[in-house]
Amino acid sequence: MTETSGDRQDPIKVMVVDDHPMWRDAVARDLAESGFEVVATAGDGDQAVRRAKAAAPDVLVLDLNLPAKPGVQVCKEVVAANPALRVLVLSASGEHADVLEAVKSGATGYLLKSASTGELQDAVRRTAVGDPVFTPGLAGLVLGEYRRLASEPGPAPDTDEPKAPRLTERETEVLRLVAKGLSYKQIAERLVISHRTVQNHVQNTLGKLQLHNRVELVRYAIERGLDDE
Repeated sequence: MTETSGDRQDPIKVMVVDDHPMWRDAVARDLAESGFEVVATAGDGDQAVRRAKAAAPDVLVLDLNLPAKPGVQVCKEVVAANPALRVLVLSASGEHADVLEAVKSGATGYLLKSASTGELQDAVRRTAVGDPVFTPGLAGLVLGEYRRLASEPGPAPDTDEPKAPRLTERETEVLRLVAKGLSYKQIAERLVISHRTVQNHVQNTLGKLQLHNRVELVRYAIERGLDDE
């Protein structure tokens, strides 16, 4: 078991969605042979949404270019139905617009199909614990987009809006490092705590702030300038 998978003992349940049968079967076979539990596959968007709800995978490995329903719409629907589900986009496109659209739709990571089998396996493990995984060069793009969005003027504050929940000093510290783009493993090493402890702090913070995933957490932190501290 790799360090990035924390203390998890059960096999990670994976579903593979791609409209090319040979590619889909090859990815599913490689993951199964590496110890993942492949619970379902799908070849189009509608099928993907139905099977994801029935199979309840931990990680959905998703192509964006799908018939019947585009991948970004699949991502939105499956994450809305099950916020605990992690989506790893595996796409031939490295276009910045595609990457940003996927992340905004709820994807935890984005990997190009040129990635090696080992890189895919590592990405699935890291995605399963909520670590954002991006093909090199794309992580900075995503953080840059969040900073741009956070700098835009938002709606006028609602005077009746409740105050933000209080985070502990350690939760704030972890949140600040998340906003800087560090992985859970890097945060654990920086703060000299375990990977599982970092995960627990992030989950507690998500609950307090009523956010659904790490993507929303990064946006929240950047909006409050925590990435610059």
